Amino acid sequence: MPTIELNGRTYAVDENGFLEEPLIWNDDVAADLATTEGITAMTDEHWILVRYLRDYYLKFGIAPMVRKLCKETGFKLARVYDLFPSGPANGACKVAGLPKPTGCV
Repeated sequence: MPTIELNGRTYAVDENGFLEEPLIWNDDVAADLATTEGITAMTDEHWILVRYLRDYYLKFGIAPMVRKLCKETGFKLARVYDLFPSGPANGACKVAGLPKPTGCV
């Protein structure tokens, strides 16, 4: 199992850099993972998306569809990509500590 070290902390990740143990996630883990996406500082907008994804995942066990993410958070898809250039599935879900989505996120 691969690991990455970020800010002096080591995380077990899959081959795509997603946490192997989503339950270890917290704000510090999110900030660390954000650096792998080129995000040096999490803004309020980043946190809105990340917390929505995290809450949805904990409630339903999957990541929401992109359409739902945009509708529920009020962000246009272009803004989601501005905040997470690798997209909602690869970037935002990774920072939120979710497993890599398999469907259409």
